[in-house]
Amino acid sequence: MNPLDQSQQEQAPLLRVRDLRVSFRVDKKTFIETVKGVTFDIPYNTTVALVGESGSGKSVSSLAVMGLLPPDNAKIAETSHLEFEGKDLLKMSIAERRKMCGKDIAMIFQEPMTSLNPVFTVGFQIEEVLRLHMGMTGKQARARAIALLEEVGIPSPATKIDAYPSQMSGGQQQRVMIAMAIACEPKLLIADEPTTALDVTIQKQIVDLIEALRVKHKMSVLFITHDLALVGEIADQVIVMRHGVIREQGSARQILESPQDGYTKALLRCRPTLDTRPWRLPVISDFINDACEENTAHLALADKQRTRGLTGDENIILDVQNLSKSFYTREGFFGQKEFKAVSDVSFKLARGKTLGVVGESGSGKTTVGLTLMRLHQATGGQALFEGRDIIGMSNQEFNDYKRRIQIIFQNPYASLNPRFTIGQILLEPMRIHHIGRNDERRTELAMQLLERVGLPTAAFYRYPHEFSGGQRQRIAIARCLTLKPEVLICDESVSALDVSVQAQVLNLLQDLQDEFGMSYIFISHDLSVVKYIADQVMVMNHGKMVELANSDELYHNPQHAYTKQLLSAIPKGLQH
Repeated sequence: MNPLDQSQQEQAPLLRVRDLRVSFRVDKKTFIETVKGVTFDIPYNTTVALVGESGSGKSVSSLAVMGLLPPDNAKIAETSHLEFEGKDLLKMSIAERRKMCGKDIAMIFQEPMTSLNPVFTVGFQIEEVLRLHMGMTGKQARARAIALLEEVGIPSPATKIDAYPSQMSGGQQQRVMIAMAIACEPKLLIADEPTTALDVTIQKQIVDLIEALRVKHKMSVLFITHDLALVGEIADQVIVMRHGVIREQGSARQILESPQDGYTKALLRCRPTLDTRPWRLPVISDFINDACEENTAHLALADKQRTRGLTGDENIILDVQNLSKSFYTREGFFGQKEFKAVSDVSFKLARGKTLGVVGESGSGKTTVGLTLMRLHQATGGQALFEGRDIIGMSNQEFNDYKRRIQIIFQNPYASLNPRFTIGQILLEPMRIHHIGRNDERRTELAMQLLERVGLPTAAFYRYPHEFSGGQRQRIAIARCLTLKPEVLICDESVSALDVSVQAQVLNLLQDLQDEFGMSYIFISHDLSVVKYIADQVMVMNHGKMVELANSDELYHNPQHAYTKQLLSAIPKGLQH
């Protein structure tokens, strides 16, 4: 089919997807269909958002368009049809497809650190795109690469072009990925979860950048995400997917203001908002099961009243005074350079209360948590746990406190031993701290904890790789609970989870606090989540505490300019 002329372009879509069906190989003879007859269009000069949870088929659909599905393990049905500017993508040769994908269709992948080659400079990787698709060489490609880095907002692009990915922050790495994607001025840009786990300010910058580039280059964007609040700021049209099928699609205004499908309603309601604090966050099953929808709506409207901040009468379990942590790097032959990751941070944590800690990457949030756990050695200050300084005590003395203060790490994939079954993961800390009379009793306790965190007891015999990210985070919580801690540090424990799984984990943490009187230090860059769960909020910037106030007061009347900047970056939903 010949390319469409200008008059046809105004009527026909840029990309036409019809009855897309993708199956993946399970064994030599068996395939399972994961994308089940998806049909949608992407018009010229338009942003279309593809929304859904992990496993919904969003990324698989985009990889099918790019021709990046593994040929040996995935197949597209013969009835499927992918048409780009009138050209049938599925009938192209590999060489033709490769030439188009990178020049006319480009993609920003979800994880920039794994998408960028760590052994090449970012400049080399951008120049490679220009050499392959634009025929540029030498100084011409380098000059264009510097211009691209400047266009996507990289500071000192003439210097940064020779940097390696590991020398850049997560936000800068994502900007490099965008620079590579727009290098050839594509007609369609596919952005696969480009802001997941990024700070709220960096997230806003990336979204604004993509929109500005779309307008400037007159391209279309397929924006893949699970955050409907973010969709409202960038999308013209929205497609909602679940379990490989489209549940609903339409204009952004129609989807966000008048959703028709129960799943779309659930995605909108699962995420905490700044306006209300319900007793429990709704989850997907509440809306998919029609019988529960009315009851859930009632609960969502009922705010849970909680004493905000400290009145002075609370039982203080942890009193942190002037906590500091510095890292040192070698400078020259004999010198060393000090980097103050945390500087003179002080706060009090009351029993049964939650302190939210917010700030951008590099602000020192995680370092505070790791230093309190003595996984980093403090360079100054005290942390009084019921009057005793856990920072200054010996390792032997601290052994008695290890079971009383625990941490849920940010990455549930890396924090569980892949060679241990879930049972071994849960039994190990109980054996070390002599909890339970014997292994039979410990196994009973482990089974009870699995049920407590919403997992079947059969999970006891399985391995971490057999579980989703949300389930692994529940296992990590169960492991902490084996020791019955009094203080639990949650380090970005819900940051990379789907909104519905996030709601389940937040509900679980709230239930555990209500039942056991646990105290939380909740570290996060998601201010909506912190508003939902925290009694007090501490804002950190460049290793220092810039503001500490009760939750309502800080969100309604922030005092520090940096706090105001963070709050202004929160996605507000529909913007146009």
